Amino acid sequence: MKKAHQIIASRLPSASFPSVINSHRLFAGTLITGALLLTGCQSTSLEQSNAITAKQTPAAAKTALATALQKQRRQSFSYHSNLEISNEQQFSDVDSTQLVASEYVDSYCDDSHDQAYGALLTKAQAQHKDIAATDYDDQREALKQSYLACSAAYEAWRDAHYDSESYAIDAAAEDVVDSVAEMETTASDMDSAREASATTVSPYVSPYYEKLFNQYENKQSKQDIKKSQLLDAYVLKPLSINAQGIYQPMAGKATMLVSAQYQARNHQSSINQPVYIDFKNGDIYLWADNFAMLNSELLDDKLGIKWRNKWLKLAIDDGTLPKGFGSELIKSHFAALDATFDAAPVSQFDYVAPNTLASLSPKLPAHQLPAMLASNQVIRRVQSAESYEQFYQDYMRIIYERLSQRYPELVKESAAYEAGDTNAKKFTSKALVQQMLAMIKNDIDSGSETVDETMAEAKEETKEGTILAKAETQQLYGFDKRGQLKWQHLRSELPSETSSNNMVMDILQQYSAISTKDMAFPNLPNEVQVPNASNSIDVREYGSELMQYYRDGNGTAMGKMMFSVMPMAKEKFGAID
Repeated sequence: MKKAHQIIASRLPSASFPSVINSHRLFAGTLITGALLLTGCQSTSLEQSNAITAKQTPAAAKTALATALQKQRRQSFSYHSNLEISNEQQFSDVDSTQLVASEYVDSYCDDSHDQAYGALLTKAQAQHKDIAATDYDDQREALKQSYLACSAAYEAWRDAHYDSESYAIDAAAEDVVDSVAEMETTASDMDSAREASATTVSPYVSPYYEKLFNQYENKQSKQDIKKSQLLDAYVLKPLSINAQGIYQPMAGKATMLVSAQYQARNHQSSINQPVYIDFKNGDIYLWADNFAMLNSELLDDKLGIKWRNKWLKLAIDDGTLPKGFGSELIKSHFAALDATFDAAPVSQFDYVAPNTLASLSPKLPAHQLPAMLASNQVIRRVQSAESYEQFYQDYMRIIYERLSQRYPELVKESAAYEAGDTNAKKFTSKALVQQMLAMIKNDIDSGSETVDETMAEAKEETKEGTILAKAETQQLYGFDKRGQLKWQHLRSELPSETSSNNMVMDILQQYSAISTKDMAFPNLPNEVQVPNASNSIDVREYGSELMQYYRDGNGTAMGKMMFSVMPMAKEKFGAID
């Protein structure tokens, strides 16, 4: 019965990218910003100057930040990003008196009675007495009456807050099943059930139980606390996610080495995924080793070690997109960022003293804080969940309008392209962009309604006394004494409906000058640092060869099953036996 609302803040290595909030936005945002990396600038040693910070105004903070972000787009840099997730606030400093006995409201009375009876039983055992002894008569009777009162209140509350007719009809239906061998229930039986339900007077529900049951799905249970503790101890604390690389806009390339580490007392593991982006040719390269074993086992039984020390080439443009589309996409991205930034309220920005960062609550990750404290100046921007949602909608609308005006041929047929419609003709770069634009248009059309509904629901729940955890997005920008950006930090909160505290995600990205001595991919051989025709596999060509391999009657059982149901494979090569 508990709601499952999530705000998924998905970021590339720059806090300037808009977060995507659901699966549709993840798809569209990935296609738009996946090949883009905003820039940073070189860092230098810094001195703190809190006196300067104290004299700055919100308007000055917004202006200074806008200038710095626009300047960094033209600069090359080396970056390192670290992502940490914490849910410690969800189980620390919890008011035990506010916890409920059961995870679901329909089990509350039973579980409350069982827990209270168990406590009484423990007490009797500690006193070396039988719980059936007369010493506990009053307490047993109190538990019984409390349970009966709770059950009656819940049934009355349930009938008053849900469709009581459905309960009567369900009950009648059960009677039909039980007596199906003796009689046949007619439509009049159901009408009688409805009439009886409609004339039934619901028992009185005390204000205590009315409030308890109304707010139940937003309360924490002991089981919730235990789950949060287990998640923190066995998943979040041992896990660390990092990304590092270089960005060189003039050279038209960027690199990214994504790594995830899990370090516990008796288990340590790590995985790395090198990524190379060629902006000039519109190609993305992924290191093939991470996919070779799985591909060999499931699809390509002839693969062997052909992918060893190789890149997988993913061509973003297969030649079907209009000329200059990539350049226009980048321009639209920056234009949307500038417009939404200009429209942001000045109240979202302010200067903060660097030495106050340590007192933020929840606390910043200990290993991220030292680099931030060394700043000369820090600018902060805070957006509410509603404000960030509106920013995202405006950002996507501007991009859609620019692209649709510049390339009307990409949108005039977009309505005909469905996400699940995949045949050979619609698996081109142009078709994928058309699908993306159609999804963006649909998201824009429904976005304002979603924002209004969310805010209306929040107001209504607040009137009912619901616990609403405030979800905010906070961005911090650290500058050196020359006014150049040294780092930026993103703090996003995933809203909780069972706690006044949220799960917190912290992303710190630091910038530095590119060193000619440092390799972009330290874990790769020298000869494959830069992808080329001899050390890469073209995914499009490989895919065609693999499907022909299956058409000739070869392949794995899993592969035959998968390709046999793919419309694209059927259209291109006919049915695969």
